[in-house]
Amino acid sequence: MDIVIRRAEPGEYTALGEITARAYLGDGLLDFGESDAYLGELRDVARRAAAADVLVAVEGTGAGARSRLLGGVTFVPSGGPMADIARAGEAELRMLAVAKEARGRGVGTLLVRACVDRARATAGCGTVVLSTQRTMHSAHRVYERLGFTRTPVRDWNPVPHLDDVVLLTYELTL
Repeated sequence: MDIVIRRAEPGEYTALGEITARAYLGDGLLDFGESDAYLGELRDVARRAAAADVLVAVEGTGAGARSRLLGGVTFVPSGGPMADIARAGEAELRMLAVAKEARGRGVGTLLVRACVDRARATAGCGTVVLSTQRTMHSAHRVYERLGFTRTPVRDWNPVPHLDDVVLLTYELTL
């Protein structure tokens, strides 16, 4: 079946929020597990969609087919309020997540490519940036395969009271 990348629809927000939360929990990316405050942000797709472009990967979109949500990503256009690290002239990719059962099929790559395409179509945007955790090795491979390079000078800590939480950063010059 074909995988289509498109904007998330309101009826998909809850399911995408759960896919995102389960991906982060399953990969051990939240310091406090189910009690981690960031979990609520991961699940709040409606809030993200109000401030950025939330894209989804769906399968089975042909005539008469029931579509299945495979994953999603938040694309923050240059200067968007959801940006963590983007500067003027940069778009940011956030909260990339693929359902466990859909991993290894290129879904993450398709979502990242869609963000890069959107950035290229955005006037004045010359770079795409993102943050990732050290343990997200599969994601790192996707980013590097697509031409992103590490930018250690921009690495940062989103939780200042936890010294061991450092997000790695990548960028792609368009």
